[in-house]
Amino acid sequence: MKTNAIQLSDHFTLGRLFRFCLPSIGMMVFTSIYGVVDGFFVSNFVGKTAFASINLVMPFLMILGGVGFMIGTGGSALVAKFLGEKNQETARRVFSMMIYLTLILGVTVSVLGFIFADKVAVLLGAEADMVESCVSYARTCLIFNTMFMLQNVFQSFLVTAERPKMGLIVIVAAGLTNMALDALFIAGFQWGVVGAALATGLSQTVGGLLPLLFFLKKDNGSCLHIVRTKMEIRPILKACANGSSELMTNISSSVVSMLYNMQLMNLAGQDGVSAYGVLMYVQFIFAAVFIGYAIGTAPIVGYNYGAQNHAELNNMLKKSVRSTLITGVVMVGLAQALAAPLAHIFVGYDPELFEMTLHAFRLFSFAFIFSGFNIWCSSFFTALNNGAVSAAVSFLRTLVFQLVAVLILPAVWGLNGVWLSVVFAEVCAFVISVIFLFAKRKKYQYF
Repeated sequence: MKTNAIQLSDHFTLGRLFRFCLPSIGMMVFTSIYGVVDGFFVSNFVGKTAFASINLVMPFLMILGGVGFMIGTGGSALVAKFLGEKNQETARRVFSMMIYLTLILGVTVSVLGFIFADKVAVLLGAEADMVESCVSYARTCLIFNTMFMLQNVFQSFLVTAERPKMGLIVIVAAGLTNMALDALFIAGFQWGVVGAALATGLSQTVGGLLPLLFFLKKDNGSCLHIVRTKMEIRPILKACANGSSELMTNISSSVVSMLYNMQLMNLAGQDGVSAYGVLMYVQFIFAAVFIGYAIGTAPIVGYNYGAQNHAELNNMLKKSVRSTLITGVVMVGLAQALAAPLAHIFVGYDPELFEMTLHAFRLFSFAFIFSGFNIWCSSFFTALNNGAVSAAVSFLRTLVFQLVAVLILPAVWGLNGVWLSVVFAEVCAFVISVIFLFAKRKKYQYF
């Protein structure tokens, strides 16, 4: 079997670790960038009402697509553990079950989402002039939702299969497809939000189909390929429970985003929702670095957990803690420096909205100090096959702390309270993450 220069069984120096994780980081950053391009075209060529509309319905779509993150992260951790135990046959069977499960759930949730899209738009607080755009965008995206879920699943499994560079190539191909079609459908054909949704959906098809074709080949040169297998309830439940933290993160973030949008509609109207949409697009880019690092390191942790290599677990822990915290500080500096040009890209055509967005981003950006560590910590416990702790960190960070903050802080500080809510949540989550790391140190012997 063909092997890569860097394998999961290697000892990871800092340089080797970043070389292995760099494709995953690039993959997530590029994913976020082509999502930002969507927002740029809609905001500048369709208008701020359409921009607010897609931002209002986006959390609903992310919840449905988030099932793919659950299956990918939970399944890849389980598969990596089997690979560490030198049980490749079981690893391939479990991997194949995860792909079959994604296809089944993908079709099911897409049909349900399509049927109830109009009711969801109203429930989310869409005003009369926003409902049609919300529903059109959502239903068009849901046609491609199964491919979106497959893309999310394969982002994790390509790293586990020691093919992170292929993951990057696939995402770049999907991203370039999306950017080109955005320009064609929105700026060229003037298809509005439907054009944006079509561009997104077709790019997700590229991102889901190319890895599927790769893994269907038995002689693909990696340790994983799709095989015929029956669906077994135990590994499916184990993978889903283990990946529940990622689904929880996705659901929680989406639910919280809905609440943010409702608060902002009350405090600042459509401009508030548009400003928050800009923050989310930019946050995707910054957070993508941390998510990519978490995706890249998780199979290494899972493999060494299966191999009972405690020294390497300790090595991964120390390097990851230092890297995420230092990078977090650097990102705050970058965010402060780039706040004005980034806000101008999206809403420079509206001076009042630009000022609101600029002020919001400068407050919001302090969350980056701790967010990377918190994202990695949740992923670390997922890789250790401890879905309960991982879910607890994610649940508290993305739902409980943010809900408390966004309900209470605006009553004290008004609109500024909304922008500072994420900062409050990340600080609280940092404390919880550190407590869990110390509490579980003897069980996993990582220090």
